[in-house]
Amino acid sequence: MTGRVAIVTGAGRGIGRAIALEFARSGADLVLVDLDQANLNSVKDEASALGVKTLVCQADASWKAEVEEVVDGTLRDFKRVDILVNNAGIIVRKPLEDYVEDDWDRVIDVNLKSVFNFCHAVAKGMISQRYGRIINIASIMGETALPPRASYSASKGGIIALTKDLAAEWAKHGITVNAISPGWIETELTKNYFAQEEVRSLLLSRIPLERFGRPEEIAHLAVFLASDKAGYITGQNFFVDGGWTIL
Repeated sequence: MTGRVAIVTGAGRGIGRAIALEFARSGADLVLVDLDQANLNSVKDEASALGVKTLVCQADASWKAEVEEVVDGTLRDFKRVDILVNNAGIIVRKPLEDYVEDDWDRVIDVNLKSVFNFCHAVAKGMISQRYGRIINIASIMGETALPPRASYSASKGGIIALTKDLAAEWAKHGITVNAISPGWIETELTKNYFAQEEVRSLLLSRIPLERFGRPEEIAHLAVFLASDKAGYITGQNFFVDGGWTIL
């Protein structure tokens, strides 16, 4: 990955942090995007210690103007964007009948519109250089159901559909677009949820490998899909779920 430049959204913690650091270990220079400045600075320190250049951008990926500022800054500092990992995401867990409109809009904006925003912002540069790797972090909930997660499932299903469409549209420009659909991954965000014994028992009973995943297991696949070894793979959605979706 030496000489490549990767933008990672939601890079401050969890899966995004693991992906960013795995790219750093592989030699890619990084643009770290998140709303939490403190978390960004922490990841930057770890990445810089691995010998790569890093740019920190505190930005809301659901806002087009802020996304364009991130990409403009990347091009100013690094002159190119080779890899984009769309990882920013939130979730609302409650029955649809209890939603207010903002519940729906915020999840769709952060999870799905952000993918459009960043793909749109990097498109011309990747097309011009005839090279690009885009990895969108979707979810098993994009193709399965475990209520109550209506807006989250809709957003992740949208990411999978958008991934396939862009893969077909941009293949002629040397750009690959793939999705990764994590299953139940242990992160800061899921720690308290998994700590509920009833929840933990229910989920583990459905996972053939009988354990939760680790953020690093998503990161390893992301780096592979961004590498030249994956140059003939595009438009795919990869489940990393311990077997959840095969049952």
